[in-house]
Amino acid sequence: MIPIARPIIGESEKNKIMEVLESGILASGAYVEEFEKAFAAYTGTAHGIAASNGTTALHLALMAAGIKEGDKVLTTPFTFIASSNAILYCGAIPVFADVERDTFNIDPEDIRRKLEEDPDIRGLLIVHLYGCPCKMDEIMELVEEYDLILIEDCAQAHGAEYRGRKIGTFGKAAAYSFYPTKNMTTSEGGMVLTDDEEVAEKARLLVNHGSKVRYYHEELGYNYRMTNLEAAIGLGQLEKLEEFNRKRQENAAFLSEGLKGLPWLELPHVPADCKHVFHQYTVKVEERDKFVSYLQEKGIGYGIHYPLPVYRQPIYERLGYGGISLPVTEELIEKVVSLPVHPALTREDLETIVQVVRDFSPEK
Repeated sequence: MIPIARPIIGESEKNKIMEVLESGILASGAYVEEFEKAFAAYTGTAHGIAASNGTTALHLALMAAGIKEGDKVLTTPFTFIASSNAILYCGAIPVFADVERDTFNIDPEDIRRKLEEDPDIRGLLIVHLYGCPCKMDEIMELVEEYDLILIEDCAQAHGAEYRGRKIGTFGKAAAYSFYPTKNMTTSEGGMVLTDDEEVAEKARLLVNHGSKVRYYHEELGYNYRMTNLEAAIGLGQLEKLEEFNRKRQENAAFLSEGLKGLPWLELPHVPADCKHVFHQYTVKVEERDKFVSYLQEKGIGYGIHYPLPVYRQPIYERLGYGGISLPVTEELIEKVVSLPVHPALTREDLETIVQVVRDFSPEK
């Protein structure tokens, strides 16, 4: 079986884990601080605040940036549910805009339509899906025109760039995930990035029970801290991130070259002004059920990211979102399939994937 994802943990991570174990300080501490500074420096951001996972990082980013109860936040329905759930955690109200057919990212034209329809929208949470940056020039124009609080969900796009600038540096705050399937991992873990000192100070309070000084709590906070063990893994992984991303890009190029010309298969789009880091290599097929059954039979891992729009999830239907219909999102959820692209793939793995996919016939 060729898996859809496989984390690569090497000697540097193992050595750093042993350092932490031998220190006896397993919870949040010096390794977390070092990782925060290193990851912020890698992206070119002033402040990094480590969190327990990507979802808590999103929650922190939204709250620290000023999203509060009753605020409306525009976002995408074509993503993992954590993106919009984090809005709900703030007591705020998710509003959904449609996505683009080629990039799968939130559509700036539909953002404008939704803003024109509802002038009460205060925030915008974008997701750089599958490792492909959103159209930041158009989005930033809308942010300035409508005075929006912009939060970037970068959970799938570590190291991705738009016009030479790393994503996660455009909004008031950004959130990353370091789940094991991501482009780099800490096992679990997340990170808030911001250039705004007030946002950073607020996030640092919230991540640690609302406390600057132990046992003195200035406001209601959370235990969203990262551990030294997780940070130790992250420090080792960060050293390899550029190489991991280069390998993902090479693997994606190999797949696209090998799979081009198939009339039933639409390959991933890579915008000319973007550095796509291929968290997922996502294609579109008409006969998806037949195709994924075939992949399973042939031992090729796959993923369907995502089978339901967020607004069609049972919890969201109970919250009153059942009447929404966004046509591009609903078209895509019936067609998308992700194939293995991770850096642990061998040349033989890649050749097998290409051959297996080319041998598939929708008519059989």
